[in-house]
Amino acid sequence: MTLSLSTEYLHYEPFIRSLPLKPRYEPADLLVPDLLIDREGEVEMFYAPHNEYRNSSASLLIVGITPGWTQMELAYRTAKLALEQNKPADEVCKAAKIAARFSGAMRRNLMQMLDSLKLPEYFGLPDSEALFAENNPLLHTTSLLKYPVFVAGKNYTGHKPPLAGNVFLHNYALKFIKAELNQLHMPLIIPLGKTVETMLKELVSSKELGDTLEDKRCLWGFPHPSGANGHRHKQFADAREQMEAKVAAFAVERSGLA
Repeated sequence: MTLSLSTEYLHYEPFIRSLPLKPRYEPADLLVPDLLIDREGEVEMFYAPHNEYRNSSASLLIVGITPGWTQMELAYRTAKLALEQNKPADEVCKAAKIAARFSGAMRRNLMQMLDSLKLPEYFGLPDSEALFAENNPLLHTTSLLKYPVFVAGKNYTGHKPPLAGNVFLHNYALKFIKAELNQLHMPLIIPLGKTVETMLKELVSSKELGDTLEDKRCLWGFPHPSGANGHRHKQFADAREQMEAKVAAFAVERSGLA
């Protein structure tokens, strides 16, 4: 894994150090002007440290929409503890990344779908739980919007406003995801839900990223694993056959047999 310290991290690290130690932070602690990156109307983007860390050697990339409050709070809590232990910046951001990426019910739902596709088997792993192990070099997770976005203080879900139709969010998403993809070497990509899929299909069609982003390595139709997505089982079943075929083809290509 690699760390590319952004000017944002260097700017916000003193704030993280200044936070009081707490068992859990509240929105009043973190959704504050000192952490605000940008805003347009009720749409606000705040800094969080966990997506500073990138696994550039990853073979599997899972892309969400944006970190939510739960991820943001956990990232700050973990980063604060790491700084208290005098850990260097790379270890601070790595710890925040591992703690804040998919957890709880969302991770369980995600792992069930990955296991159903036999993806761990193709990657030589016993199950998808192993993908999320701390030092597993295969997985990288990221978001279209690198930093947490909130609308009127609520988690942004990609719909209100729609990302594709909002210039402010669309431009940020393009900037962030292109920068991320350019640092990876042709991974298998899982876009979580329609909003992410639409953005990645736009980039595939434009061909501006060349073979960094190709249709054959994108699992279109993979549903968002949130428990709030009541249609995820049907969505997964509808796309399962073509996703399984892409996973198998990628595994062959990755092994050098293609």
